Amino acid sequence: QVQLVESGGGLVQPGESLKLSCTASGFTLDDYAIGWFRQAPGKEREGVSCISSSRSDAGTAYADSVKGRFTVSRGNDKSTVYLQMNSLKPEDTAVYYCARERTACGEQILVLWALSRLGDWGQGTQVTVSS
Repeated sequence: QVQLVESGGGLVQPGESLKLSCTASGFTLDDYAIGWFRQAPGKEREGVSCISSSRSDAGTAYADSVKGRFTVSRGNDKSTVYLQMNSLKPEDTAVYYCARERTACGEQILVLWALSRLGDWGQGTQVTVSS
């Protein structure tokens, strides 16, 4: 059974960091691109970052709003993808989701992926940035 489980969310103050985990089971993580997405109350779901499958070039992409602050990576255990979030801002507050799909990874693909919601998705983890 394919499963994606996000964890690591919480309440932090502006400027602090969090590291989200997306733990996969039921499939070979290396075969898929993994995307991170977020949805704030009253807003559309948006693409945050993605990482290509390890069998391609494992390239990464980021939304302009998080470039230089967020880093996506694959764990050595081959079952986890991480999203390191630094210098968090109140506008980063949202439910964060990870998803898998057989796709390339790029900025435009992130946008289309968020709109289409293709692939398999986790249930999300809440990130709240507030003083």
